Amino acid sequence: MAFAQDAAVQNPTAPPANTAPGASAATAAVADGNASENADTRDIIITATRRSTALSNVPIAVSAVNAESLKNSGANDVRALNQLAPSLLVSSTGNEANASARIRGIGTVGDNPGLESSVAVFIDGVYRSRTGSGLNELGEIDRIEVLRGPQGTLFGRNASAGLINIVTAKPSFEIGGNAEATYGNYNYYRLSAGITGPIIADKLAARIDGVYVKRDGFYKDITGTDGSDNNRDRYFVRGQLLFTPSSDISLRLIGDYTHRDEKCCAAVYVATRETSDPTPNTTTPGFNTDMAVTTDASNRIVDVLKSLGGVFPTDPYSRQVTVTPNRTYRNTTTDGGLSGQLDWDLGKVKLTAITAYRVYKAGGAGDIDYTNVDITYRPDDGNAYRRFRTFTQEVRAQGSLFDDRLDWLVGGFYSKEKLQVVDNAKFGTQYGAFASCRLVATVSPVAALRDPTAAGCLSPTGRAVFGGAFGAAAPAIIAGLNRLSTLNNLGSVRDVYNQDSENYAIFTHNIIKVTDKLSLTLGGRYTHERKIFDANFNNNNTVCPAQQAALGPFLSNAALAAFAGGIITLTCTGNSSVDSNLLKLNSRLSEGQFTGTAVVSYKPVDSTLLYASYAKGYKAGGFNLDRSPLGGLNGVLTPRTNANTSGDELKFEAEKVDSYEAGLKFKSHMFTANVAAFREEFKNFQLNTFNGSVFIVQNISSCATGLNGADRDNSSTTGACTSGTKPGVISQGVEVETGIYPAKDLAFSIGYTYAETKYQRNLVSSSGGAPLSAALFLLPGSQVSNAPKNVVTTSMGFTPDIPNTDGLSALFYVDSRFTSGYNTGSDLFPEKRQPSFTTVNARVGIRGKDQRWAIEFWGQNVFNQNYTQVAFNTPFQGSQSVAQVQAFGGTGNQLFSAFLAEPRTYGATVRARF
Repeated sequence: MAFAQDAAVQNPTAPPANTAPGASAATAAVADGNASENADTRDIIITATRRSTALSNVPIAVSAVNAESLKNSGANDVRALNQLAPSLLVSSTGNEANASARIRGIGTVGDNPGLESSVAVFIDGVYRSRTGSGLNELGEIDRIEVLRGPQGTLFGRNASAGLINIVTAKPSFEIGGNAEATYGNYNYYRLSAGITGPIIADKLAARIDGVYVKRDGFYKDITGTDGSDNNRDRYFVRGQLLFTPSSDISLRLIGDYTHRDEKCCAAVYVATRETSDPTPNTTTPGFNTDMAVTTDASNRIVDVLKSLGGVFPTDPYSRQVTVTPNRTYRNTTTDGGLSGQLDWDLGKVKLTAITAYRVYKAGGAGDIDYTNVDITYRPDDGNAYRRFRTFTQEVRAQGSLFDDRLDWLVGGFYSKEKLQVVDNAKFGTQYGAFASCRLVATVSPVAALRDPTAAGCLSPTGRAVFGGAFGAAAPAIIAGLNRLSTLNNLGSVRDVYNQDSENYAIFTHNIIKVTDKLSLTLGGRYTHERKIFDANFNNNNTVCPAQQAALGPFLSNAALAAFAGGIITLTCTGNSSVDSNLLKLNSRLSEGQFTGTAVVSYKPVDSTLLYASYAKGYKAGGFNLDRSPLGGLNGVLTPRTNANTSGDELKFEAEKVDSYEAGLKFKSHMFTANVAAFREEFKNFQLNTFNGSVFIVQNISSCATGLNGADRDNSSTTGACTSGTKPGVISQGVEVETGIYPAKDLAFSIGYTYAETKYQRNLVSSSGGAPLSAALFLLPGSQVSNAPKNVVTTSMGFTPDIPNTDGLSALFYVDSRFTSGYNTGSDLFPEKRQPSFTTVNARVGIRGKDQRWAIEFWGQNVFNQNYTQVAFNTPFQGSQSVAQVQAFGGTGNQLFSAFLAEPRTYGATVRARF
């Protein structure tokens, strides 16, 4: 359960925020006014709806977590909020810049920076371009809020699923400071300090906070030169000035900078067995009518990798990884910016203006095949990164009319963002041997046919067998294999994708007090989004055009098309070709959208609030910053030219949602309870999927009429819809949060979220009814990935005074999160499923008088629960999941890897403040 209170209270057993599932368009304390606790009612004062109001009186969907609760749980960035907010799930994948946040099961996979986050991140009122930028150290904070449901009528940037708002500690006109030192296992060091005070009495105050973190990696590299991976080596500094020339005017200036030089993120194999159909269907090939599957003792892809020196640790949770020597996951990430917030009380009108400029850059070098065989990589030469340069301006005016019966607010927002993605993904020095051996093994797993040191991976026996199998075409097919085996250390040198985004919006949020007990809230927003895209490529893969020219004629031969096409595909995967250097890709997108909210709230008695709300949300469309989709399904088989290729092919549509909520909130001195029911209907849901070689971006909707199972077959060309579309994803369920406070120094909390977040049936990939990708055949009727149906969070805080001492007190704290099983992959392949699990954090300590000092011992994931963040198709290493074999027959030899969650950590922390 999430806690919230005024940071100055410093009481870890204060009650949880009265989480109020309700008007999802309302924001909880997005303005940076401080929350405070009312000791008589166990309530909390926040600035939700931009008005200072007790949270129990405001119909909002928000969980608030104060600084003390974050410290108790060991949270240093937004990922740790998983333990405190049951409706939230934050995970990261191949790079921490790829982090993804989900609320009620809805989120955006972060691997493709062209997709904006469904869950927005704000820090001190400033929008952060992607969730990954919120994984920095936070420094000294006041609180964090997690808002559920679409947002947009109270603050700058809109969001379709929810919002994470981080409010840092302000400068103070009283001298104060804090320092903290932590040491833990994995040689973990964390040092932080802050100081604040007046420069000019009552006029100008300053604050500076800094954090330094260093830790060994959780993974041991047993084949490469990285030593350990997923380490920590970062520092953070934030400086602030608060200028108050009068009681009506305040100006807060903030500058911050984060630097990370870390090796992230390695992955381990989690599924390596081959599967096959033991009873092939000879009558209707392509269907496994009895759904029988045999799991074989070996896998031909594993055998190929081992013949090239591949190493396979037996237990993924031994956290041993195999990295190609002289490849690295080390990257530098920098994040910095300046912001200013002006608040001016003009009497009947209050003005707020927030101006910010930020630059975020994250390196992308890595051994991206996740094996010590050198199949593919991004070199550490400065030509792999993503960079955001973002300017934002928000202005709000608010006041009241008609004897405070109408609280009105109007605002405007403008942002200009320049996103540049630079990529240098190459085929490795062993790719040619691996790819040709993979194709030979596809024809037959017999090892005697293969020789990875020979051209085309064909042994003398293999050449004889292939010569007989392909007849007159054998010389051309074998020549194609020979060319494929020469594809080594070629690919992208420097591909550049630019997306220039401009967004402006006007919004309003108004509370009408119909009676003292009944209120009506009406809010609206108009958003205009414009994006301009261009890309240019520098690629040295000269083998691809040769393969297309030599083998293209065989694509019309039914007997030879599959194998010839396989050679071309593995040579030109992702449209990797020197021909791409001639492409001049550009496109633009312009769209406008009205969104809004309506809320009815009723308070029959002071302790109880009833509410119902509707909200309409929106997330902008954009461009898939990946050349792989160019040319469509078979684009790699023929050369891409400016005549047959357009930047429009990379467009995807805006995501839209209609949200309905209703619930009840109850508060008393010793007990709080909040219950909400919700239903969110998403149309054109933006889904990003990695299929083992390229990323697929599709807008998931449902056809208004039945498709007769065409969205569940093995074809990406069947299942078009001509009758119109409707929502393709619906999230509905119940949230319950309770708090029990039997004594002033003892608190318990329980949170429960049930979220049935499911794809509908008869799915298509666009509002125009384009067919669903065959790789997504498991989606219709299934729970969305990374969307557990059941989550239970609990916490207990006990801070008794120690008798016969001068103000000493003890701390006993424990929290837990139970998560039911869910699938971690966008395509829902069963190899990516994570069973249910429970994680527990704990902390004990002793604190001095007025908490001037503290010594604490802590553990996170104290029972060392093993679980996966995200599993994925290991790049290029096989094809077909067991689910595809079960449905369509054939052989499944795709290998699967995973990014694991952190193991048990423990240590000690010493704190002091004045």
